[in-house]
Amino acid sequence: MELNSGDIIGQVLRKCGITYLFTLCGGHISPILAGAKKEGIRVIDVRDEANAVFAADAVARITGIPGVAVVTAGPGVTNSITALKNAQMAQSPLILLGGAAPTVLKNRGALQDIDQLALVKSIVKMAVPIKRNCDILPVLEQAYDVCRSGVPGPVFVECPIDLLYNESLVREWYGAKPEVGRKGGMRSKLLEYYLKHHVDQMFACEFEEMKPGEYSIRSPDLNESMVLKAADLLATAKKPLLIIGSQALLQPDKADNLADAISSLGIPVFLTGMARGLLGKSHSLLRRHQRRKALTDADLVFIAGMPCDFRLNYGRSFGPGAKIISVNRSKVDLRLNCRPDLPILSDPFLFLCAISETLSSPPLNWKAWNHQLQQNDERHEDFILKRS
Repeated sequence: MELNSGDIIGQVLRKCGITYLFTLCGGHISPILAGAKKEGIRVIDVRDEANAVFAADAVARITGIPGVAVVTAGPGVTNSITALKNAQMAQSPLILLGGAAPTVLKNRGALQDIDQLALVKSIVKMAVPIKRNCDILPVLEQAYDVCRSGVPGPVFVECPIDLLYNESLVREWYGAKPEVGRKGGMRSKLLEYYLKHHVDQMFACEFEEMKPGEYSIRSPDLNESMVLKAADLLATAKKPLLIIGSQALLQPDKADNLADAISSLGIPVFLTGMARGLLGKSHSLLRRHQRRKALTDADLVFIAGMPCDFRLNYGRSFGPGAKIISVNRSKVDLRLNCRPDLPILSDPFLFLCAISETLSSPPLNWKAWNHQLQQNDERHEDFILKRS
């Protein structure tokens, strides 16, 4: 059976550990869907492209493995923009494969031909086209790596329709396959030569020789040099407060390790984003209400894996003289709306685990502080119940 680029894409996705692929089926992308199905990847056809990307985003958040969505050219890509932006804001590792007009008809008025790369460039970490079958392995390998590295986010790979189907069929489309007895003038011969050369370049590599490798997940960076400095600040604090955001849960399979680290630290904690539910309903350190008041009263605020945005009142709720520790993978989010006393460019999950091993035990006076926040919680809970 003749292999095509859709088959190779399916093989690469399987090697990357992808088990689900979300799509709204379209002619521009059919070989990718068929290739994924051959590799045992579950292809889930949804009602619109936005839902395909939202679903891929959800899989990425739940599993930590990049989500994959495949959409057809033109309106298929434009329909996915809102969900793609959502994945960027949520820092979800995601690969969006978009169909595209035939390479030889690009910018010539082909069906659903628009400048997709320019459209998505501002909301993805990388936007790149596949121009030859030789590019499939390196481009997808790069996409898989980029969407997970540093600050995770979506990437866009453009897949022209004529590159996806079988080479023999594409040569027939373009008349690049010699026909016995065919005659024509000089212009016809030049066009025939151009098309043959174009197809030769598109299919320069042998599909049978393309062997996707095993892709392993690289460990994120830990800024070990800052662990002792953060531990020293915490040891001198009397009213520390820990705020944990989604970025600390980029490895959801290790959520128990993070929960153990928080318990060991003994710092009262507010959970946001994907970190919600990490400690269950009734953990002794978990605080749910009066966060703004807690921020005002705290003498040290430890922000792990989220920016100082609207959820923290843009930093305006921090008490005067409060020390700020911020741990984030993003240089921008690290200092957004605040000037941390200790800005730490590092993976929040790894850093919290490391600092929990450094601090021998939480100071006794933190218990009184935690009890104070617990009473705030209980009073607000009573207020809610009385109004319900």
